[in-house]
Amino acid sequence: MYRLETDRLVLREWKQEDIHDLIEGLNHLEVSKWLAFVPFPYTEEDAKTWIRYNIDNDKKDDKRNSYHFAIELKENKKVIGGVSLDKINQFQGTASGGIWINANYQKLGLGTEAFGKRIEFAFQELKLRRLENGYFDGNPSSLKMQKKFGYKIEGKRRKAFICMATNEIMDENITGLLKEEWIKG
Repeated sequence: MYRLETDRLVLREWKQEDIHDLIEGLNHLEVSKWLAFVPFPYTEEDAKTWIRYNIDNDKKDDKRNSYHFAIELKENKKVIGGVSLDKINQFQGTASGGIWINANYQKLGLGTEAFGKRIEFAFQELKLRRLENGYFDGNPSSLKMQKKFGYKIEGKRRKAFICMATNEIMDENITGLLKEEWIKG
């Protein structure tokens, strides 16, 4: 079981008790419209399915190819977002993934703090050499945060996703970070 800590946050595996915080965080169009696979409205059934998926995935131990962490505030144990590493390929040393933060907790540096810990985990614990991310056109906050750690824009996947929250076809901008280019926060 993984538990990562920063000054203000704990990144940990999802639990059944997180359902209400998960719904609160993702049932907001200003959050879900930037995520390809999150519907709006975000229902209790959606949250139960997500948590069940993660509990099953966490049981895979060293055979897993993804990590999905709840982002919890230390001060009150409230889950305020999620951060992930997906499509982990140990042979290639690569992974992708993303982050979301409850709209009520944005612009406080919490997303940057969690994302930085995720990068550290990927490079130092999992010994990966490259991370890839994406962000939709119109979301400069995501790019700004990624650039703080050294991510570089590598291209665009035109009409790559139908956003489940808005049903819009979205372009995905691809960013990449090599371990040797990582800017530690």
